[in-house]
Amino acid sequence: MPHKVSHRGRAPGDEVLFGVEAVPLLRMAARDLHWLLSRGYALPSSLELVGNRHALRERQRLAVGRCVCSDAALQRRRDHCMVAEAMRGRELWMDGYNVLMAIEAALGGGVVLIGLDGCCRDVLGIHGSYHRVQETEPALRRIAGVVAELGISRCRWWLDQPVSNSGRLKSLMLDLARTEGWDWRVDLDMNPDRVLASSKEVIATADSVILDQCQRWFNLARLVLEQIPKAHVVDLSHSGQA
Repeated sequence: MPHKVSHRGRAPGDEVLFGVEAVPLLRMAARDLHWLLSRGYALPSSLELVGNRHALRERQRLAVGRCVCSDAALQRRRDHCMVAEAMRGRELWMDGYNVLMAIEAALGGGVVLIGLDGCCRDVLGIHGSYHRVQETEPALRRIAGVVAELGISRCRWWLDQPVSNSGRLKSLMLDLARTEGWDWRVDLDMNPDRVLASSKEVIATADSVILDQCQRWFNLARLVLEQIPKAHVVDLSHSGQA
C-alpha cells in the first residue's frame, strides 16, 4: 500500500483555524447552524449563511457542517446509542474507514472534531482513495484494546470496496487479527452504508446517514480518543442551544 502521506488529517494552517482562539467562533457558528437545521432549513444553504456570517474559512465550514445536526436528529441518536456496559458479549459492526481514520488523525496530530452528538470525526473524511499512514497499525491496536476492555465478543469491519486500497487494508487487518488472536471479520461491500444502516447489529460509526437510520449504535471511537491525551480535539458538543 503506497504511502502518499505520512500522517492523517494534518493541513497547513490548522494550528490557527482550529487553535484555542478559533474555538469560540466555531462554537458560535455551530450553534447558529444547529438553530437553522432544527427549524427545517437545508444544510447547504444554512452552512453558507453561517459561514459567511462568521467569516469562516473553507476548512472551518467543512468542520462545522460535519459536527452539527437538528434537534430531532440529535434526540434520535441519543435514544439509539448503546452504553458501554451493554456491549459486553455483543458483536459490533464497524464502519471501517469512519472509525479508523478518526483514530489515525488523533494519533497523527490531525484535528479531531467532537460533534453535537458526541461523535468524533476527522475534518474531511475519505474521497475515493485510502492510503496507509504511520498511525494505521497503532490505530488498529488501540481500537482492539478498547474492544477487549469492553468485552465485545467480535468485530465485523465493513470497508468500501470502490475505495482504492481497500483490499490491502483488509489484508493488513486480517493479518494483525490472526497474529494477535482478535476475533475480526472484514468485508468489502459496494455500499457499506446501506448495509450498516439496515443492520440489526450494533454499529460503530459517526456517519450521520447511518446514525439517523440504524437501530443501535455505539460511540467506540470516542472511547478510543479519550485514551489519546495529546490529540488535537476541537469540542463542539456543547454548541447546540436551539
